[in-house]
Amino acid sequence: MTKISVKKIYLLVIVLFTLVITEGHSQTPLTKVDGDQLTYILPSPQTDGKISVEHALANRRSHRSYTDQAISAEQLSQVLWAAYGITSPRPDSPNLRGGLRTAPSAGGLYPYEIYILVGKVNGIETGLYHYVSQEHKIVKVRDQDLRESLSVASFGQNQIKEAPVTLLYAAIYGRMVARYGARGTDRFVYIDLGHSAQNVYLQAEALNLGTCSVGGFNDEQVIELMQLPEEEIPLYIMPLGHYK
Repeated sequence: MTKISVKKIYLLVIVLFTLVITEGHSQTPLTKVDGDQLTYILPSPQTDGKISVEHALANRRSHRSYTDQAISAEQLSQVLWAAYGITSPRPDSPNLRGGLRTAPSAGGLYPYEIYILVGKVNGIETGLYHYVSQEHKIVKVRDQDLRESLSVASFGQNQIKEAPVTLLYAAIYGRMVARYGARGTDRFVYIDLGHSAQNVYLQAEALNLGTCSVGGFNDEQVIELMQLPEEEIPLYIMPLGHYK
């Protein structure tokens, strides 16, 4: 093989690699990490989609009926990143717990923890997971498929057991109280929730998926079912999937 042909092949490889990146494919694939707790490093989120913000706003609706079709790990990754993903790492600011995120937060305190009930996601085992935004990963905390039980705890709302994935927001009020006192718990925690949940709505629309916000459930039953830490209070449930 001549030097010229080697150079041509090298240039072709560079061009193909560039095309892959510019087409928006994930640079980091789904990676399973076995250990004390099963962990999945999620695919890299995309920051340049094919649907405009205006289009997503115009078409956003709450969907309460879902098909049995699984969603992809890439879709789950994108929705979790939209909800609470890190967009500007700040390792020198420990109070930010990783950095600035896709959703604004009063004082940069980010009072929420997000849990994911995985029923049908390609490449990810069924179970209850905790989203760790600092490393864009999910960590399994329970093995069971809890969607039907969560539906029962939510006064029989069928969309929770039908959807392949359900997100749950749990608030840690203490993160707000330390700086803002009663105003933090009475107002800022809920404002923060609205910011993040709307991101989920818009990202779902951009992915041709559906979601809806659920606030009606028995708090004590949900806490027991999800085995939430004492300081975490469930506030919002968002099923996610291909809608009918």
